[in-house]
Amino acid sequence: MGRDKEDKTEIDSVVPWMRAPVDVSNVENCALETLPCLNPKLKKALENMGISSLFPVQVAVWHETIGPGGFERDICVNSPTGSGKTLSYALPIVQILASRPVRCLRALVVLPTRDLALQVKDVFDAIAPTVGLSVGSAVGQSSIAGEISQLIKTPKLDAGICYDPEDLSQNFESAVDILVATPGRLMDHINNTKGFTLEHLRYLVVDETDRLLREAYQSWLPTVLQLTQTSDDGLFPSCTPFVPSAFGSLRTVRRQSVERGFKGKPYPRLVKMVLSATLTQDPSKLIQLDLHHPLFMTTGGSRYRLPEKLECLRLICETGMKPVYLVALLKSWEGEKCIIFTSSVETTRRLCKLLNFFGDPKIKAKEYSGGLNQSVRSKELKAFRKGDIQVLVASDALTRGMDVKGVTNVINYDMPPFAKTFIHRAGRTARAGQAGRCFTLLSNHEVRRFSKLLKKVGSDSCPIYPIPPTSLDSIRATYTPALEKLKELVESEAPKKGRQAFRHNSRTGSSQTKLNKRRSEA
Repeated sequence: MGRDKEDKTEIDSVVPWMRAPVDVSNVENCALETLPCLNPKLKKALENMGISSLFPVQVAVWHETIGPGGFERDICVNSPTGSGKTLSYALPIVQILASRPVRCLRALVVLPTRDLALQVKDVFDAIAPTVGLSVGSAVGQSSIAGEISQLIKTPKLDAGICYDPEDLSQNFESAVDILVATPGRLMDHINNTKGFTLEHLRYLVVDETDRLLREAYQSWLPTVLQLTQTSDDGLFPSCTPFVPSAFGSLRTVRRQSVERGFKGKPYPRLVKMVLSATLTQDPSKLIQLDLHHPLFMTTGGSRYRLPEKLECLRLICETGMKPVYLVALLKSWEGEKCIIFTSSVETTRRLCKLLNFFGDPKIKAKEYSGGLNQSVRSKELKAFRKGDIQVLVASDALTRGMDVKGVTNVINYDMPPFAKTFIHRAGRTARAGQAGRCFTLLSNHEVRRFSKLLKKVGSDSCPIYPIPPTSLDSIRATYTPALEKLKELVESEAPKKGRQAFRHNSRTGSSQTKLNKRRSEA
């Protein structure tokens, strides 16, 4: 009785359209040969990618976009990591845009991180060019000038003729049909790039929605929605520009007509797709998306769901001996790709150094965290993907959506603080129907808290993984000298960090003094 009341309270706390979702787990894989209406060129592109059939979430979205659903509703997908969400939206968008050969920016995909955006662009690059579509990125990987040259077509000018700059601004055209962007760089182009416009935008994809809604990112979402909404005044209305631009006001012009089910609202509307492995149920956040009759798709009845072929295991470690147990695990795998997750940037850096100080040639570890600049992170990730590195020690910067083929094992060196974090970490393995294992290293005092976390993610079983004491004994002998080397490294870096902090504080203090002086003079 108590449990029924708790379930009812949980159901009542979500928005109405989330209470009766479409269960994607009831959908079966579909061979490309039997997928209705698939463009033959796209079929060939998928086969070149090694894809012979679509996963359930991809099939379900296809039917609601290309099939009978016809994109009449905005689509929200809550599906496990590795279930194929990227292709679920990339394929129907490319198929639809291919049938309307007009070169302008018609689809925008927004993701929270640069690496994730580049990964998604790779998917579009594999299918879009085969049907004549161009894909661009706005992620800050190159200079903004370099991005502009790829995104905007500038008008050709005849030598010796004077042109009015105002007239020229009308002749800029988009060089891409689909743009994959991070929020910050997207706002740079909206505010400053001459010729960049969202006036023709038809599709907006918000991937990793819960993170993008949790962080403001320069108010990118209300900006995009404002620039793509239609006024009710006149046959060719335009919204009032509100975003300042270095090159004048941006204006959005969208044709207006009436379509079945829209009750007189302007059409074409901006179609939205929002996706995550842990989609928020907070009404105050979801309302920001301004969704049109949203259709909610999920896998099973639970909000959090682990990959089907994931095996969860735990190791109970002696106090202060986690590195020993970790090395014992890594030694037993010999060459299998593994990602080790820690709780912070600093722990990531130190653990990576410590593993290498053990001196085992079979364990070559590299770091991936927000403490490294983007070029270094991209380099390490590329080496890991190629197999040049077997062990990647990562902060939670790597948890969201990143797809690295062949990752057999994930290790939680530090216990995840939240169920959502556990879902995203564990989802780096057992992707696309493959098997994988997720190990969590625990001290005795963490066992009870971890059991509660497992209940939230719907895991019924997480047995203890046994490590023979004999395999630990030899590692203990090398642990002490490795730890001493790490301490020496940390101590040698401390004065340098202190000097850097002092210089930073001095500059800050100097600037503050000048500011206070100006205020007093005013």
